[in-house]
Amino acid sequence: MKLNIEKEAIKTYSYLTISLIGALWFVSLFELFATKTSETNIFLGAIYKLVNDFWSGLIIGIILLPFFLLLNSLIKKRALIITKALFILFVIIQFALVKYSLTTNSNLGVDILGYSFDDAYSTVSVSESISITYFFPFIIFPLLFLLLYKYIDKSLSGRKLIGLGILSIVLLGCLKLIIPGASSKSHQNKISFLVNDIIKFQREKSKLNTSSFVNRTDYPLLKSSHNSEDVLSPFLTYKKDKPNIVFIVVEGLGSEFVRGNQYSGFTPYIDSLISKSLYWENFVSTTGRSFGILPSLFGSLPYGETGFLDVTKTPSHISLISILKANGYKTSYYSGGPSSFDRKINFLEYNGIETLVDENKYGPAFKKTKGNDGGFSWGYPDSEIFRKALTSFEAEKQPRLDIVMTLSTHEPFEFPKKEEYIAEVDKLLAASRELEPIKKQVNDHKDIFGCLLYTDKAIKEFMHGYEQRPDYSNTIFIITGDHRIIPITQKDKLCRFHVPLLIYSPLLKKADTFKSISSHWDVTPSVLNSLMKNFKFKPLDETPWIGNGLDTTRHFRNIHKIPLMRYKGSINDFIYKDYFYSDGELFKINEDFGIYKVNEEVIAKTMADSLLAFKRMNAYVTQQNKIFPESLNIYVTPKIEFSPEQLVEINAHTKGKTYDEILFIARDLSFKKQYKIARLLCDFILNEYPNYTDAIIIKGRSLAWERNYEKSEKVLLNAIKRSPYYDDAYLAILDMYWWSGQDDKSVQIFNQAMKNDVLNPDISFKMAKAYSRLDRTEYAIKLMDSIIKIHPNNSDYLTFKKGLSPEFN
Repeated sequence: MKLNIEKEAIKTYSYLTISLIGALWFVSLFELFATKTSETNIFLGAIYKLVNDFWSGLIIGIILLPFFLLLNSLIKKRALIITKALFILFVIIQFALVKYSLTTNSNLGVDILGYSFDDAYSTVSVSESISITYFFPFIIFPLLFLLLYKYIDKSLSGRKLIGLGILSIVLLGCLKLIIPGASSKSHQNKISFLVNDIIKFQREKSKLNTSSFVNRTDYPLLKSSHNSEDVLSPFLTYKKDKPNIVFIVVEGLGSEFVRGNQYSGFTPYIDSLISKSLYWENFVSTTGRSFGILPSLFGSLPYGETGFLDVTKTPSHISLISILKANGYKTSYYSGGPSSFDRKINFLEYNGIETLVDENKYGPAFKKTKGNDGGFSWGYPDSEIFRKALTSFEAEKQPRLDIVMTLSTHEPFEFPKKEEYIAEVDKLLAASRELEPIKKQVNDHKDIFGCLLYTDKAIKEFMHGYEQRPDYSNTIFIITGDHRIIPITQKDKLCRFHVPLLIYSPLLKKADTFKSISSHWDVTPSVLNSLMKNFKFKPLDETPWIGNGLDTTRHFRNIHKIPLMRYKGSINDFIYKDYFYSDGELFKINEDFGIYKVNEEVIAKTMADSLLAFKRMNAYVTQQNKIFPESLNIYVTPKIEFSPEQLVEINAHTKGKTYDEILFIARDLSFKKQYKIARLLCDFILNEYPNYTDAIIIKGRSLAWERNYEKSEKVLLNAIKRSPYYDDAYLAILDMYWWSGQDDKSVQIFNQAMKNDVLNPDISFKMAKAYSRLDRTEYAIKLMDSIIKIHPNNSDYLTFKKGLSPEFN
């Protein structure tokens, strides 16, 4: 009897597994039909998908079989329900991964480990328009799985099941072996790809961590700065004073979208600058997403495991930002989004950025990008970013390094006057025969091409505005993209990294174009070397740059070795000479920066060995703090280092908690007068999120409660600097001035709040109390009249006003 029960259970489980395979394949068919362009026809694609989904579903079934049998022996009545629910979860995960792939044109892999929950949520929520219809497939495909199971259970006998199983394994196993196209990333089962990519990453990580760290103390990136060639000075006529440097980093600006390339015609202003600039047409970003731009472009830094910005304990390093600041430059960074995303702020603050403007520092005079259905917006559109930068630059504070990062050319491609720019796209398509070959792609992505027109115009207006400034004639503009726009289908594996680099300046002797290959790693070494050779700088005998400097050769060549991180955790692409190595495949790069597959075993072996050597070096220098000696690093202020005792205290309060939960714990500890522990937790939060203003406020208030008013003032002023439109920061410092009897200082803070349109009535109330104590009763009465007019029934306001003016009833 027991044997029969086991046979029946096995048969039932087999039906479930077949239903899972079928549901996975139907999800893949959805992906095939939803993909607007495809390298293969639908029929072949369906076969490839079936092969991969069959083996993925079968492996899932085999792995979970012991679990099902255990459930069946313990809780037989519920075993089927629980297993169905588990298989439905796999179907939902598969569909979610397909949605991700359709949005990003890439499979989700180990990069999932490189994003915090908040960053991942922001990326997904802004990339998709969430509505009721959005959730239909998440219901339909699980229902399809249940219907398949019901049908198979009724129509498939035990003998047919065995025959079908043997036939499927033999046939699809042979197809897996003999059809090379079935193994390509685009056809792989999404769950299988995700799991295999993570396993591969973890194995490689373990191998690299134990390979060459023992007893090693050297700094392999250090090199003498005295022998480096100054390649930029021959193209520039410097003035007596150091020049301003303005970087414009354009989100998603791939080279395909500028002058003469496949999708060109939608960046007319940038195209016009190319003819007046130093232009590298075969230039590459070092990463396939935005997480790599700051450390590569400004620090020529290695990647770490999942991107340099994700290295929790920041290794000692230097950058163009920190070095220029140490040599008299004012430094600033402008963005329309949250600087906490991808931990950009941690890099910027480590390198001593002086002015940091992100979405928290715009105020009511600027209009934010329209949010999605859930109300989420990346921040301010490009025209507002440039307008904010122009109104914030201080001409008298020179020289300056200004970094402006655009935002609009990113999913969901929302921007001001969108309909007008899309209409402009239609006009261009109708008027230009040159756009005929790409007409379908443009029509499929009008929002993207309209956004390119919008961002291009925003850059034009910024440059025209800058031309009116007295320091324009002594300014160097450097324009590049962080990576190529993702949603538009890529022609090959290399184009994701192909971005333009322009150096434009009134100081240029003449324009020139270079076909030689360089990367973001090469920019800081060349810019800094040119400045140091022409102006008085503090000595910098050794540098830790990965890049060797820009190649200004006009003909096509490559003198650099460039490992590339396509997404977080994936260093599987490599450029060497005129070869491109990607995921074990070798390609040749032609002069038009296209690639074609070749079979050259010696070169492939050389590149594989070089890539592995880089990975080992990358792991060593980032994990062992061996990029730049701390003893030589006079340029930065490191993050707070906690003692072992402090770490024990921190862990006791933070284990398993989110940063928001830790903040509430710190607040409660402050209320209990455990101020030191509360501040310790605030510092722990601020090490990860320097712009977490509520943590700064709790820290400042706790200092005030201990009557350490001098330190409290410094902390709370920092809170206002970081979040000048946040009312709690003003309330906190006004309280501190009241407690410490520094009422005269309240006036300046109050005026700043009013200037920034921070209209919380309690700010005016606290100021009125300060005026009263300063014997400026008429000002206090005026303030109270203004807030009572809006809040006539507030008992606290009415009582205080009555005390000021006895005749008031």
